[in-house]
Amino acid sequence: MSRIGKKPIAIPQGVDVTVEDNLVTVTGPKGTLKRQFDPELGIATEDGSLVLTRPNDERRSRALHGLSRALLNNMVVGVSTGYEKRLEITGTGYRAEMEGQNLRLALGYSHDILVVPPPGVAFAVDNRGSTIVITSHNKEMIGQIAADIRKLRPPEPYKGKGIRYSDEVVRRKAGKSKV
Repeated sequence: MSRIGKKPIAIPQGVDVTVEDNLVTVTGPKGTLKRQFDPELGIATEDGSLVLTRPNDERRSRALHGLSRALLNNMVVGVSTGYEKRLEITGTGYRAEMEGQNLRLALGYSHDILVVPPPGVAFAVDNRGSTIVITSHNKEMIGQIAADIRKLRPPEPYKGKGIRYSDEVVRRKAGKSKV
């Protein structure tokens, strides 16, 4: 058995889970998430927790068992507590500022870049404009938006300028040296 797949998912107080033909809807204080899971998997609620079962021990079923459990757990945690991702901006003249709900980035280009958040996502910027906090109840969406923002100016290895995740370590290279 998959060690991840066989663990039951505890449903916290205030979270409602409905399962209809492997379409799982999770509703909580932060929002609502829906996802269609593989029809081979069995999803059931037992004693205030979600349990996933697989029909056989084939390679595909084993892989889907752990994956589906992790995705379902992310949905339950997301609607109950939510997720956040932090990005740090380094570099002279590089900064971020809020413009209503939108995020305006000055990243050394000839123009500023305006990032409009999709529904359910919120941006926050510290007072120095060097840290961006992205919050939402959808873990996948946060990861994709953070990756898209980082791609606008990835950190370079010589001076470390650019946008990086707060826990990312950028390996620095030595510059030119006189001979």
